[in-house]
Amino acid sequence: MKPGDKVICIDDKIDADKNEEIRRDFEIWITKGKEYTIREILDNNGIVPGLLLDEVHNFPKFFKLINRFQEPAFALWRFRKLNYQSKPEEAIAETEELVEVAPMAAPEKRGN
Repeated sequence: MKPGDKVICIDDKIDADKNEEIRRDFEIWITKGKEYTIREILDNNGIVPGLLLDEVHNFPKFFKLINRFQEPAFALWRFRKLNYQSKPEEAIAETEELVEVAPMAAPEKRGN
């Protein structure tokens, strides 16, 4: 996965023992089955990578584990990459290429 890729949320469940922590850190949570666009992938000091999404913006928080303020990121395992163009301009270019191809001539009708 990389920034600009389209992903779908495959798991939005919150474990009961993590519910309070998640609700404190994330003002906006993800929704299973919804498509998102990767805005950025955070390394988190090599501890655990996380995704920031174009469609979701949360306020930065201080995280003791990485010793800095940053926007809370979503775990990679909560998403699956979608297999279609991530940039609309690329899809438009491909469509234009297809439109420019001459249509096949219709077969001539034969008399009986």
